[in-house]
Amino acid sequence: MSKPTSIKTSEEVRNRLRILAEERGTTITELLEDLAARELTVAEREQRAREAARELGIEYTEQVQQVGQDAWAKIRAHQDGAAA
Repeated sequence: MSKPTSIKTSEEVRNRLRILAEERGTTITELLEDLAARELTVAEREQRAREAARELGIEYTEQVQQVGQDAWAKIRAHQDGAAA
């Protein structure tokens, strides 16, 4: 494990993180580490999309990329709505 550091955030966010951590039986640090490990960067998402297209025998064109981005935008919008 790397050296701990502090992250500046609002009291509201800190309180929500505390509740989420308690509900999951973990700590805020472990919760954040899990989130950081599971969230993909833009480059990682792009690489996985290219690999998936190759496995499916689909040429990874700009049109395919746009359809995928639109689908993820809809998924995120749904998730944001469900979280509200």
